[in-house]
Amino acid sequence: MMSADMDAVDAENQVKLEEKTQLINQVLELQHTLEDLSASVDAVKEENLKLKSENQVLRQYIENLMSASGVFQTTDTKSKRK
Repeated sequence: MMSADMDAVDAENQVKLEEKTQLINQVLELQHTLEDLSASVDAVKEENLKLKSENQVLRQYIENLMSASGVFQTTDTKSKRK
């Protein structure tokens, strides 16, 4: 009877060990996924800052072109009527 009890305890311990191993593997996989997502977010943030900077340069360039061109400047309608 003692041998059967020992076998049952060993089997129960084996099941617990397998469950722990599965949980550890899942945690490790989730950690890697989180690291990948974090790196992806950082890359997107960096790209966003770069694009914002480029947009600001383009906005300034367009404003300078518009101010240098007479087409986009306001006209004085009173002086043209004379």
